[in-house]
Amino acid sequence: MSVIFWEEPIEIDRRETAYLKVRQADDFPNVRIATPHLPQGQNEARREDALRRLLDAHAASCSRPIVAWYYTPMMLPFSRHLDASTVVYDCMDELSKFRFAPEQLLDLEQELIGRADLVFTGGASLYEAKKNRHPSVHCFPSSVDRDHFAKARRELSQPADQAELKHPRLGFYGVIDERFDIDLLRQAADMRPNWSFVMVGPVVKIGEDELPRAANIHYLGGKTYEQLPAYLSGWDVALMPFAMNESTQFISPTKTPEYLAGGKPVVSTPVRDVVRTYGHLQGVHIASDADGFVRCCEKALEQSREGGDWLAEADLILSATSWATTQARMSGLIAEVLGERASQTASALLVAAE
Repeated sequence: MSVIFWEEPIEIDRRETAYLKVRQADDFPNVRIATPHLPQGQNEARREDALRRLLDAHAASCSRPIVAWYYTPMMLPFSRHLDASTVVYDCMDELSKFRFAPEQLLDLEQELIGRADLVFTGGASLYEAKKNRHPSVHCFPSSVDRDHFAKARRELSQPADQAELKHPRLGFYGVIDERFDIDLLRQAADMRPNWSFVMVGPVVKIGEDELPRAANIHYLGGKTYEQLPAYLSGWDVALMPFAMNESTQFISPTKTPEYLAGGKPVVSTPVRDVVRTYGHLQGVHIASDADGFVRCCEKALEQSREGGDWLAEADLILSATSWATTQARMSGLIAEVLGERASQTASALLVAAE
């Protein structure tokens, strides 16, 4: 089976012609990454027409059956005509709640749900929001590549931009956007000036001037997936300072199991899916304000120094959340749909022959 991962388009000079750049994914010979390149300044109709032509040309060389797997409804306008044997909507976020969400997103999502054979959700809250909108909705909470993040349990060589930061280090990695509690970070850093707060990730949809600035807050920018264990290994505590607003109402952060797999105690704001899935663990601390957040960080720092049985407890939970298990369950559901379609086709041919 081959996998084509269709990326968001990249803009090129308006005088150039649209084209598709396809490359093989590193270490995965059966995965191709397709990146459309579109001229700047095109209106939506011309962009969709160009994307449709590029998709059709590439799909013509693909083997059948085709499984159309959507992570966002915004891909539907140029791909709804695709002759797919199975349509999957993998809903990882309530995208309509995000800042600058397109106006047509909700209508497109309703259309996609209507077309989908299967709907997967990335957490329990999303499952509850979608379960009555489709007859086959399945909850797949965040899984983890344990071997990858378990590298952080060893003393790894520290990246140059983190190596000189003093301990204790309290870190976060991920996109810094409207889901991030800026005020909480500002207050925590002010309350504990001797702690190093390490923020790893790109700043998106909020201005750089909105970020709190202090001698003990360090913004290191975006890093690759391969680099994350090295940064995580140098932290004493891992943070999830999410704002409690519309954009975080349905999130189920993958960071929770990743941080735990890396052997770090976690301090989080009361994100609903974090509380219900991990809030009972000794190594996961929940706080709703700056005072409580700092107190939880102090408890986590003590765990980080002294050890204890909190990590064994976390490992027991993680043993049931591997990507391999999730992939096997998803593949089984898709195989069922393909099998039913094949059976229906055979029945139709039999009737026609009679």
